[in-house]
Amino acid sequence: MQSLLKFITCGSVDDGKSTLIGHMLYDAKLIFADQERALELDSRVGSTGGEIDYSLLLDGLMAEREQGITIDVAYRYFTTEKRSFIVADTPGHEEYTRNMAVGASFADLAVILVDVTKGVLLQTKRHTRICALMGIKSVVYAVNKMDLVDYEETTFREIEAGIRQMAAEYDFHSQFVIPVSATAGDNVTQRSEKMLWYHDKTLLEYLETVDVAVGEEDGFFYMPVQRVCRPDRTFRGFQGEIAGGEISVGQEIETLPSREKAKVKSLHVLNQSVEKAGKGRPVTVELDREVDVSRGCVLHSEGDIHLGKLFSCRLLWMDDQKLVAGKNYLLKVGTRLVPATLMNIKYKIDVNEGTHIKSERIYKNEIAVCDIACSEQIAFGEFKKNKILGGFILIDRVTHMTSACGVIRHPLRRDENVVWHEMDINRQLRGQHMNQTPKTIWLTGLSGSGKSTIVNELEKLLFAQGRYTMVLDGDNIRMGLNRDLGFREQDRIENIRRVAEVAKLMNDAGLLTLVSFISPFRRDRERAKNIVGEDHYIEIYISTPLEECEKRDVKGLYKKAREGKIPNFSGISSPYEPPADPDIVLDTTGKSLEESVTSIMEQLEKYL
Repeated sequence: MQSLLKFITCGSVDDGKSTLIGHMLYDAKLIFADQERALELDSRVGSTGGEIDYSLLLDGLMAEREQGITIDVAYRYFTTEKRSFIVADTPGHEEYTRNMAVGASFADLAVILVDVTKGVLLQTKRHTRICALMGIKSVVYAVNKMDLVDYEETTFREIEAGIRQMAAEYDFHSQFVIPVSATAGDNVTQRSEKMLWYHDKTLLEYLETVDVAVGEEDGFFYMPVQRVCRPDRTFRGFQGEIAGGEISVGQEIETLPSREKAKVKSLHVLNQSVEKAGKGRPVTVELDREVDVSRGCVLHSEGDIHLGKLFSCRLLWMDDQKLVAGKNYLLKVGTRLVPATLMNIKYKIDVNEGTHIKSERIYKNEIAVCDIACSEQIAFGEFKKNKILGGFILIDRVTHMTSACGVIRHPLRRDENVVWHEMDINRQLRGQHMNQTPKTIWLTGLSGSGKSTIVNELEKLLFAQGRYTMVLDGDNIRMGLNRDLGFREQDRIENIRRVAEVAKLMNDAGLLTLVSFISPFRRDRERAKNIVGEDHYIEIYISTPLEECEKRDVKGLYKKAREGKIPNFSGISSPYEPPADPDIVLDTTGKSLEESVTSIMEQLEKYL
């Protein structure tokens, strides 16, 4: 028997994906008797006029059966005499492209359906591109509904030519185009008597014999660590699934990112002690010396694994919110989860032509090439050489939804040429010299809420106490350091990032840094906190209501915003997102400046 084949079915809406796999299972007698009987009964009340509706074997959700479309990914396991299979039936509707990408991420082969009456559609091209993005190297194009064109060879050959032309740009190891009728069962498991002009294998025959292992590189050992096992004080093991190569007792390995070397003292698979283990085996590795390893680290023997913070990637954007450069996410590579920033969008890729289009933002289901910077060093690979450490997902830090999936193209050399230089005189020593604990006091609130006025008075009081301070004011910074930035979303993101980096440097100098910025978006303030350091960041929300701020309108900005003269004005034409959990909250409505500052100073004491 050949190895296990994991494959997906995909294509446009109503191309017959679920019907195709359902018919394959039914004809090959790969379902239980009670499933067969339930299928026959359910089909009587369906939309097939009493004929068997094979799609019901896979479309399990009520919403799927009501709409006649696939929404979620349906996984099925089955075995023939020649091979075992896991199939993921994925959605065809553009709205569920995220689910299709999830299915593609696990598969070795893709069966992409093409409706013979419609030909190659945009969704066909999108799914082909996503399959290539996810590292699938073997593709079957099933040209379905041949019964609707009277099984004409000419129609099939025209579509076949279009398919091969479209797929020529991809580095697929194998391509197979087959005419089928999912409903009638032609060329699914049995050779069709109505297409005698077709002399190649049926779909099932091809799936049973195709070799998807071509091009795999498993020469060197590497394993992302999932868990550190400490059953007692005498044993410390590192658990994970071997992603490549083989490991044996006595072998020397290296740990990443710490780059320490040690020898394997013992290996355990489940409860058994073994001398060696290979790819795909879950293993516990005990080393002969203590090393700095935790979840997310990588054990390896040798090979092309990079260690760095910067890389170029290709990604599929799956979030309803558009992607703009400068946003901060959680990045997961292997078992490592780290904060990361999408530094820039180089270009997006046209799904139709594959051309590169310059763009400042990416919308849902678009594919783009970007640069990403991680907050700390990670072990990663180039996807074309290392699928496990070369693939990643981006997770929204607020909603915890998966915003994108992508593959790493290559490391950025600037990361290799720049090394952080540790100084002997550091933040702690400078703070001790000044007899204070360096902090960043970040004031956020609407324009006119009183931030700048309060910061000015706060600094005077702190200065009078003998504290060493520096103020970073929004308007002042925009007249110098950030004069090149406008007020578009990506400019605002970069505005806050730069200020946070400056605040961090001020803290490193031992100073108390007071920041007065509207900073309207929670995501940006969260990112500022990560840059400065959570232990050094104090967030003060000046919660003065919009109505009160607009009454004051000291600079006349609200009036201009209402007249449409100032676009993207926080609170009017652009949203302001209040902090979810600020350290200090103050509403200045009806309060004098002295009362406001006194209230803040009293609450600040416990932090300073």
